[in-house]
Amino acid sequence: MDSSSGAFIKTIEWDMMDKKKFFPLSMLSSFSVRCALFPLTVIKTQLQVQYKNDIYKGMIDAGLKIYRAEGVPGLYRGFWISSVQIVSGVFYISTYEGVRHVLNQQGASQRTKSLVAGGCASLVGQTIIVPFDVISQHAMVLGMGGVARGSSVNPLGIEYDKGRSRLRITVDIAREIVRMDGFKGFYRGYTASLMAYVPNSAMWWAFYHLYQDELLKVCPPWVSHLAVQCVAGSLGGFTTTVITNPLDIVRARLQVQRLDSMQVAFRELWHEEHFHMFFKGLTARLVQSAAFSFSIILGYETIKRVSVNEQYKHLIKW
Repeated sequence: MDSSSGAFIKTIEWDMMDKKKFFPLSMLSSFSVRCALFPLTVIKTQLQVQYKNDIYKGMIDAGLKIYRAEGVPGLYRGFWISSVQIVSGVFYISTYEGVRHVLNQQGASQRTKSLVAGGCASLVGQTIIVPFDVISQHAMVLGMGGVARGSSVNPLGIEYDKGRSRLRITVDIAREIVRMDGFKGFYRGYTASLMAYVPNSAMWWAFYHLYQDELLKVCPPWVSHLAVQCVAGSLGGFTTTVITNPLDIVRARLQVQRLDSMQVAFRELWHEEHFHMFFKGLTARLVQSAAFSFSIILGYETIKRVSVNEQYKHLIKW
């Protein structure tokens, strides 16, 4: 049995790979993708916390205004503190693959493995990254001006000066969070993050494998398996983003605007936007999610192929 005869391994499992190759290459890939796509995260966050369309009219308008005001550095606010996600990414993917491995031994279906493992991986990843996410999002919106229902998007009262170093601003943000809320302030919006990202991650992996299976049924045998996986990843990201967009806005507002609860955040968002709340910042999220999903799968599945053990190489289709 070999890939040339049409039979090949659709999903490279955890026990098929050399971990010494997989982990360092995975971290390098994750950092490269986040570095390339981080401006979209900044734009998305600023669109989500602004009041209606007071500051930006959309994704392109936001990007241009941020660039004109601050240049490239403005599009990378909070990048270095956010890059800690590379560490959480290692725990995320280890949890995902580990849970898949356990469920595989129990005879679970492909979609069940993906759904459960994706949710568990996000739970672990968010527990690690939320404190850094809180700091990073404060840095992203600092100095953008504007008011959200009478509340400044700079509730910590941090002095913003383009000449100040990013490290100094980050330290000031962390110090103010501790002063106002104690250590628990770093987990503001944690529940909302779990409610937004755990279902998102679970559904994304489930949709990814669903779309992959369906695309393989209709694509000619000569089509690249890696290309099919990249397209499936983008479609999965697109689908989950549309479903979970309001939850992501609530998460961002809880963490940045220091609202008391998810109920308050939902109430204020509904009062401001009504049904537009389902579309606020959606274009930026869709572009970010599709590009991120495509890039992550391209790197992830390529690295799995490179890291696969020798006895499986003849069953791998590129």
